[in-house]
Amino acid sequence: MEAIIREEVVTVALQTRIDNMHRRDQIGAIAFVVALWVAVLFVLFDIWPDVTNQGIRAILAAAGILVLLFNTAAIVAMLRHYHGDKHFIYSLDIKHLDQMRLRRARN
Repeated sequence: MEAIIREEVVTVALQTRIDNMHRRDQIGAIAFVVALWVAVLFVLFDIWPDVTNQGIRAILAAAGILVLLFNTAAIVAMLRHYHGDKHFIYSLDIKHLDQMRLRRARN
């Protein structure tokens, strides 16, 4: 009986750690996308008055839009994949982190 309760506690603790790691990764990914949008738009608006050729302006605008769209789509796809497989992905990470901490504590 005690072994079952202990196993349930470990499972709940592991799930909590997985959820925390997943949440931190989500926040980091969203922060990256926001920073990317700010940086690309800032550069585009900053250099826009200096670019007088309409063809170059169109190329810059199209390239900036493509970079933003593809990177945003890639991050969204990554977040969906991580959400679906978070137990597998993060439990392996947590296992290795725990082993590394244990080795450090022994030395």
